[in-house]
Amino acid sequence: MACMHDHSCEEHDCSSNWSLFKHIDLSKVSALNEAVPGSVKSVFKAWEHRLNSSEGYLESNDGDPELLVFIPFTSDVKIKSISIVGGADGTSPSKMRAFINREGIDFSDAQNMQAVQEWDLAENTQGMLEYQTRYSKFQSVGNITLHFPDNFGGDTSQILYIGFKGEATQLKRDVVATIVYELMPNPSDHKTKAESGGGFSHVE
Repeated sequence: MACMHDHSCEEHDCSSNWSLFKHIDLSKVSALNEAVPGSVKSVFKAWEHRLNSSEGYLESNDGDPELLVFIPFTSDVKIKSISIVGGADGTSPSKMRAFINREGIDFSDAQNMQAVQEWDLAENTQGMLEYQTRYSKFQSVGNITLHFPDNFGGDTSQILYIGFKGEATQLKRDVVATIVYELMPNPSDHKTKAESGGGFSHVE
């Protein structure tokens, strides 16, 4: 499901309230089949710069339009919608598939695995479309892998911008395990009243 982004961002404050841009762990973003190594990092930018190709863009190798993009976050996020700005002349991706919290996916994995959600994309060269997620399935997202299997007939696929809207928790990824461990009750910390002299006997 796609919806139009046709309002004024100045009035609705799109970039700051719901954008997850600042929660992307940009140093660890990667892509498979990118023509220029590392170029995938350039597609993550502020909403108002989404059409600025001079900042760089992601392009697949010639004759092979398939792309796979891995995006980790610095904290768990809830993703409400995804925006993709593609290239012109048939180079815009025509389909998008999403996998959540799975690292190291390659093209073979992506083709054989069941995606959490799939979208048929429009040639969204102006960035005015947002693709809604099945929100209940996009909770506690530590990383997301986006698979773009094809385009609209171009020799390569081009992506100028990838944006996410949603909410971020304040829980950093590297401390989640520690916090969960500390929340587990330790039986020795919870003596019965009989053990502590409270007068009640232990019930089997």
